[in-house]
Amino acid sequence: MRNIRRLFLRCLRLGHRRKFTYVNSLSDYLRYSRLCLVSLSYNTFTNSDVVIESLFEPVYWLVDHMTRWFGVVFVALVILLTSSIVLIVYLCVLPLILQTYSTAWICWHLAYGHWNLILIVFHYYKAITTSPGYPPQVQKNIPSVAVCRKCIAPKPARTHHCSICNRCILKMDHHCPWLNNCVGHYNHRYFFSFCLFMTLGCIYCSISSRVMFREAYAAIEVRSVTRLLQRSYFTWRTYSQSPPPAFSFRDRVFHKCIIYLWVLCSSVAVALGALTLWHAILITRGETSIERHINKKERKRLQGKGKIFQNPYSYGRFSNWRLFFGVETQWQWITRVVLPSSHPAYGDGLKWNTPHWIPTKQTSVLAI
Repeated sequence: MRNIRRLFLRCLRLGHRRKFTYVNSLSDYLRYSRLCLVSLSYNTFTNSDVVIESLFEPVYWLVDHMTRWFGVVFVALVILLTSSIVLIVYLCVLPLILQTYSTAWICWHLAYGHWNLILIVFHYYKAITTSPGYPPQVQKNIPSVAVCRKCIAPKPARTHHCSICNRCILKMDHHCPWLNNCVGHYNHRYFFSFCLFMTLGCIYCSISSRVMFREAYAAIEVRSVTRLLQRSYFTWRTYSQSPPPAFSFRDRVFHKCIIYLWVLCSSVAVALGALTLWHAILITRGETSIERHINKKERKRLQGKGKIFQNPYSYGRFSNWRLFFGVETQWQWITRVVLPSSHPAYGDGLKWNTPHWIPTKQTSVLAI
């Protein structure tokens, strides 16, 4: 009887142990799964900005793909609008200039207008067709400061990944949909020159056609009043005199073209002028649009530690402009800035050594 009782108690203990063994195994499995999940998603650099960026990732993806596909439409729109303005100038504005202006003013308008037009067309074509520059994929031992997490390749200094082009860009400034191309090391000068000369051309057209714009606007106002008077004359017979003569179809088209030219050129001059001024400030400081945000955060971080941030790629205001335009001598301000020039940018975009013709020497520093 005792043996039977001992055997029964042993079976109860064994079942109790097996029950706790299964529970412990399940608990260990759940803890291990949670540890794996946390290890896959844990990042010491995770903060609120990273979380918000992750949530907006689908929106970024949609905007990037729309910008990529609509780039051709934007380029066609720039060509169409510019061609329409040039056509109006040749057909409407230039004949009046030749008839009413003096010989000296006619020569100035012809010289400046065609010079500005040539520079606009040249720099826009070069900005579209020139590659911004890409890090080499085959060459090894290139100077790099990081590894691109999307390209899984070394990323040299001042290089950033473009989500629209889906590759890294040397000295990337931004992706311009109006060029359908990235603005980088090799076409940054063409982009800024196009913005500058397009702004100057729009200001020139707005100022030159301001008198004609006022007259055309007044003519449209007179035509609207005339239309009301004619309607009153034929309806109620209250108009005692003969109605004023109506404008011809050619006059109406001329007035509308002048108003279209002035409104479009003035709007583009304000918008593009603000963009050109912003990039001029960045060039003066020796930084790009992306580096502006990076340097701002770094300046604030060092300021909290009582230190002063110094941009390693800035050589002084005037020297930054010389380096940007690739001007080594005084004569090259004319041959490389005032006149169309296809000379390449200084350096290869991988190493950022101080040029020998820059008076202020600085140590070569790598930045993110």
